[in-house]
Amino acid sequence: MHGATAQLGSPEELSHAKFELVVRRLADDLAYGADTSLFVGSGLEYAQSRPYEPGDPVRQIDWRVSARVGKAYIKQHETLKRTTINLVVDTSASMSVSSGPLSKHEMAIWIASAIGLVGQRRLSPVAVLGAGERETRVEASLARADLWHAIEPLRTHSFTERTRLAECLDRLSARTSRMSMVVVISDLHEPECIGALKRIAQNHDCAVLHVQDRAEHGALRAGFVRVRESESAGSFLATGRTRWVDLDATARELRRAGIAHLPLVTDRPFIGPIRHFLSTRTSSNRRRA
Repeated sequence: MHGATAQLGSPEELSHAKFELVVRRLADDLAYGADTSLFVGSGLEYAQSRPYEPGDPVRQIDWRVSARVGKAYIKQHETLKRTTINLVVDTSASMSVSSGPLSKHEMAIWIASAIGLVGQRRLSPVAVLGAGERETRVEASLARADLWHAIEPLRTHSFTERTRLAECLDRLSARTSRMSMVVVISDLHEPECIGALKRIAQNHDCAVLHVQDRAEHGALRAGFVRVRESESAGSFLATGRTRWVDLDATARELRRAGIAHLPLVTDRPFIGPIRHFLSTRTSSNRRRA
């Protein structure tokens, strides 16, 4: 599955049963070799620290206490920490435009479904929100049926749907008082979305999976082409080597705001990079409630 990105196909062309089967395989790959810290912490509430005993896991050493007392101490936990995961999926028109077998929209649906399933397996309630014009379920849930119900209306692509990513993020921020994990899967074509991401990152653990088509990297292999932006309808002349996005500038701006950022291209494998990205986020990106 790791090297078969382009062979995933369109989620909307699969039956519900086949769609679930592919998502389960993607989720297995995403979680493979990762412990429960893949998303947020160990999944347990901290209770106290005790002296280290032979056989204790080294990764549970409380380094701060150990350094203070001069002996190794282990962190003990007591109850499951259920951190809500809000998956914000951009389904606007620009996500459906593609120069290869897999569109940004299709990649976003596979990613959101796999992360949502792994999150529920880790006992984190999951909510899926469309960042376009479609109504989706917004209540976070541990029920598998609720995840499929939320994903279902987003599976079909649209060449006319407007983006409402900034509006969606602001609504989510206004109604969610408790700290949660917010994963945004988008091509970030909406100019106002960066400001909205900065606002929601003030109170939530925010990560952006920045999906792009290879043509946006100047890899279209064409001469001069007439280009129309799918959402603004603006038309202009460009070349096949034109780069449509400034990844470095976007990454710097998001990271300055404490937002983890991962660029993903539709013609490259994505499960491995996402697994590494989620499991190696720095402590500055892991805020506590």
